[in-house]
Amino acid sequence: MPASTTLLVGTTKGLFLLKSDPDRQSWTQQGPLCDLWPINHAAGDGDSGRIWAGGGSGWHGAGVWALDDSGASWHLTKLANGEADAWARNNPEEAAIFGLTDPGDGPFDGEIDAIWSLCFAHDRLYAGSKPANLYQSNDNGRSWTRFTGLAEFPERDQWQPGAVGLTLHTIVPHPDDPERLWIGISAAGVFATENGGQSWERRVRRDNSTPATPSQHPAAGSDTEIGGCVHNMQLVQAGDGVRLYQQNHHGVYRSSDGARSWQNITEGLPSIFGFPIAVHPHDPDMVWTFPLNGDTRGRYPIDGSAAVWKSSDGGMNWIPQQSGLPTENCFFTVLRQAMSVDRHDTPAVFFGTNSGSVFASLDEGESWSEIAAHLPTVLCVEAVTHHG
Repeated sequence: MPASTTLLVGTTKGLFLLKSDPDRQSWTQQGPLCDLWPINHAAGDGDSGRIWAGGGSGWHGAGVWALDDSGASWHLTKLANGEADAWARNNPEEAAIFGLTDPGDGPFDGEIDAIWSLCFAHDRLYAGSKPANLYQSNDNGRSWTRFTGLAEFPERDQWQPGAVGLTLHTIVPHPDDPERLWIGISAAGVFATENGGQSWERRVRRDNSTPATPSQHPAAGSDTEIGGCVHNMQLVQAGDGVRLYQQNHHGVYRSSDGARSWQNITEGLPSIFGFPIAVHPHDPDMVWTFPLNGDTRGRYPIDGSAAVWKSSDGGMNWIPQQSGLPTENCFFTVLRQAMSVDRHDTPAVFFGTNSGSVFASLDEGESWSEIAAHLPTVLCVEAVTHHG
């Protein structure tokens, strides 16, 4: 059968699924799912059909929802309890009115408040949390272990939180080597492991090709380091190696040496500030981002005119793509995990907005159409490609 795409759309009121026909011309919508939990991120396996959704809050606790193999029901695995669980424990009769029961102790109670990122690779499921820790499951999300090498990182007490806290929001696996992994933590920077998480290295060095732009902004970094507030990071195979792109709080960067150094490729974009970045799965030179007008100026499209900016030469040149997008009086935000690309032979690009819309492009960003509207605030969009 031809391939189809399922979009995993995490929102402040649960997970929504947008499922396409093989031509990706029509979409069906399912949701809200996951008991209306805030879903910060989701992941899926196109081969098995499994889907996981991670989220929570101080009230809900931290957890990962999993769609069972039959595709009929969802199961929640709590990693840490929240205020609602404490209330249910102390007020069982009142809690029963709302269907709440004492869940017992969570394995990581008091350690984390919510799950912020998920990634499935090499038959392993990874989860990143707020505050920043990394967890791994080898049984499809039923049980979890913490990466102690990251939790005990020598300089961890010096990490500074971003505006929403110290969050591990990006997990990037190597496509072939399960021992290699990159993560993004706001506002501590990019970290990498090459031994399966036993040890980690902070990788924020600025390369020598582009000097730093003088700035007093605390997220700007220094003459030798890029800013630690990485917003999103993506990886693509490039020849015999890999290439990483990131949208930072203070610019867009590229690395061809496993994040050991970063080249500034912001020149040509209308703003240094934005949240997501996406890369073509078959062309390491094609990349998209969504610039916003600045961190203190509203965080909406430049001049209120929505535009996805595309580069076809690895970030050396950028062009705006606006056909089908609102180009006047547009004040939405596209958040860090709300842009994605599917893996069709001719991939489609998608993004979601905090005003509840999801847009799609089937021609590498040349034109866009709105495929969902009036959803809750969209926190993530992940594309899962199903083949036959």
